[in-house]
Amino acid sequence: MNSSRDYIIDKAYELFLQKSYEGVSISDISEAVGMTKGALYHHFTNKEDLFKAVIDKYLVFPDVRVDVENTPLYRFNEIVVDEIHRMLRNMFAPNVTFIPIHYITMISDALRHYPGFKEDKERYIEEKASVIRQIIESAVNRKEIRSDVNTETLARLYLSIAMGLAGNLIIKNYSVDESIALLREQINQIYQLLKV
Repeated sequence: MNSSRDYIIDKAYELFLQKSYEGVSISDISEAVGMTKGALYHHFTNKEDLFKAVIDKYLVFPDVRVDVENTPLYRFNEIVVDEIHRMLRNMFAPNVTFIPIHYITMISDALRHYPGFKEDKERYIEEKASVIRQIIESAVNRKEIRSDVNTETLARLYLSIAMGLAGNLIIKNYSVDESIALLREQINQIYQLLKV
């Protein structure tokens, strides 16, 4: 990707966060990046195309890949929390004025203006639930954790805790570091309850 394209995406990200998809025009973006509309259209076919590029860069969910048979659950927990932390820092770092509710608006905009976004995220959640369930089953088989757990329910619980992170950022207005510390504490507490 070239630097002009990246620059446009980064500036558009800030605008879409501040004003929402509907509130931003190509003229606004053109002015923010100091380029003509023609120069913008060289990189993106229209506003929706640019918005998709913004979403693809900044609303990326963690993609943790581990050896499900051999990765201990406690290590998987650490890897996931670290990856979520990295993802959040990437999402929030470029934004000078961090107002968490704007991220919810951006997700809502993506659901309306990015065909396939909802289905992609639903598929992502199902895939992650399956991986977490496999990790938990392996931990049970290795006698790392108790065997009397419902692995499907526990996998969903892990996902719910991770998704609750958004509530801490938005409703409680926690910082990224505070939210990550709480996520780490919650997941570690569950692990302590499960281990043999």
